Amino acid sequence: MSIPHAFRAFRIHSDDAGYRAGLEELGIDDLAPGEVVLRTAYSSVNFKDALAGTGKGKILRRFPLVGGIDVAGHVVASTDPAFREGDEVLVTGSGLSETRDGGYSEYARVESKWAVKLPAGLSLRESMILGTAGFTAALALLRMVENRQHPGLGPLAVTGATGGVGSLAVDIFSSAGYEVHAVSGKPEQADYLKGIGASEVIGRDALATTRPMESARFGGGLDNVGGAMLASLLAQTTPYGNVASAGLAASHDLPATVMPFIIRGVSLLGVASAGTARDIRDEVWRRLATDWKPRHLDRICTREVDLEGLPGVFESMLAGGSLGRTLVTL
Repeated sequence: MSIPHAFRAFRIHSDDAGYRAGLEELGIDDLAPGEVVLRTAYSSVNFKDALAGTGKGKILRRFPLVGGIDVAGHVVASTDPAFREGDEVLVTGSGLSETRDGGYSEYARVESKWAVKLPAGLSLRESMILGTAGFTAALALLRMVENRQHPGLGPLAVTGATGGVGSLAVDIFSSAGYEVHAVSGKPEQADYLKGIGASEVIGRDALATTRPMESARFGGGLDNVGGAMLASLLAQTTPYGNVASAGLAASHDLPATVMPFIIRGVSLLGVASAGTARDIRDEVWRRLATDWKPRHLDRICTREVDLEGLPGVFESMLAGGSLGRTLVTL
């Protein structure tokens, strides 16, 4: 398949004329260098994409860049013999829309060291409903399991449960055999959360304690919120349970004490998806395509847009109006 002379991309600028983003026509030589060229099929919208696309967060490290931290498509050209024309490939994070051009483009050029051949058991569409959000949730579970987490320790709490990472965590954790308690400030979404695998939906007040220790009610969990909610989750985690920290939707602070760590042996695990080592990255995608594959991806994909629809999605996401995942179709 030949690469067209020009194609559309959602590009972000910051210069003397100010911060701006929108559709442009680019050629392949306008993109950051890489060994593999993809005809993009899908991308997705993450909170990080909304920050980058609006300039409300310092995400990009150089300008101009094509936005989109996720991309999936078919190989149309490769200088790396590991990839052939027609191969289905995905890339998440790995510098996309940060130091190099991302997935909001009809064609993408990526580094082969971060390109993952689509695992059997996943379609390109499913891989981008997952995207960085699903990868992050599964990476959190992998970190917990490697630290001896098991269903017998008790239910896993998921904060920010209606968001992309939270929704997919609810589904992934339940698919992996855990009881899941979804924590959300949106009681009107209780049916949605139970429909994707939550056995209980609890309000934010359940994690509103300010005491350093509480009665243990959770085996552990995934926190996407930060601040007092993360501290409260730690205070309510059973002995030798694990809490993974993956977000700061409310705060980057952690007003906690060491008591859960030294009295109950609770572990706080960091989850940084963007720079995950290749061997771990491959293992996470293997699990997502097999025993940890979410069972409700179509329900979690609540919105589909094209490149023109991105600005509206960014604004609603930053205003707290997102539910589940937004798929970008090219």
